[in-house]
Amino acid sequence: MNDSLRPVGVIDSGVGGISVLKKAVEIMPNEDFIYYGDSLNAPYGTKSTEEIRDLTFAVTEKLRAMGIKALCVACNTATAAAIKDLRAVYTDMPVIGIEPAVKPAALSTKGGTIIVMATPMTIRQHKFNDLLKTYDKDARIIPLPCEGLMEMVENWSDDKTPLMEYFREKLGPVLQDDTETIVLGCTHYPFIKKELREFLGDRDIALIDGSEGTARQIKRRLAEEGLLRDCSHEGKVTILNSSEDPKMIDISRKLFDMEIDEL
Repeated sequence: MNDSLRPVGVIDSGVGGISVLKKAVEIMPNEDFIYYGDSLNAPYGTKSTEEIRDLTFAVTEKLRAMGIKALCVACNTATAAAIKDLRAVYTDMPVIGIEPAVKPAALSTKGGTIIVMATPMTIRQHKFNDLLKTYDKDARIIPLPCEGLMEMVENWSDDKTPLMEYFREKLGPVLQDDTETIVLGCTHYPFIKKELREFLGDRDIALIDGSEGTARQIKRRLAEEGLLRDCSHEGKVTILNSSEDPKMIDISRKLFDMEIDEL
């Protein structure tokens, strides 16, 4: 098979990476994608670096066996823990990671406060702290570990009362009068933008995430390697999950079809 005709693999600790998948499909509609959510082992954000690395490699091997031509690690936690090792091992294909959108937030600051919502593990990682050190001279940045928030998306519910209570308890105390941007530093978080907007009310606060930048990087890397499809193929998306609970695929498809404000 022509290598360019092979699918792109997208992996995440659960369903959150679908926010990146959606943007990638929008930007590259001719490409085939295989999405693999590791909900059986979620959340990654409470595990050790070694555990996250092992799980990420295991999922990558599954997709390698399915013939992927490139890999996107659509999980901030897995990227921080494993991306360097993945690139060292899989030198025969592009490996693209994601990171919290601290850079665009800092470079566009008007002097206000930036809050970075992320999993506890992401915030503990050296990669994240190096990112903060690079840009904290440009802006006041507050990292906010959001334990349990990713699980709320994994266990999707139409009852948003617990989510609003979570925002009041976790986010409320760190909001400043000059807060100008909230960085959604986990790929699960874009799916709760609507509720976060409701919680913030009339505050003029930008909500940004790294999905578009990551999707564009996938396209750039494919082009560099001569792996972009050059035909009018209608791309196909395959969604897989490590959990045997069929509702995880149902939730995944629901999120894939969901309109996300400002994604």
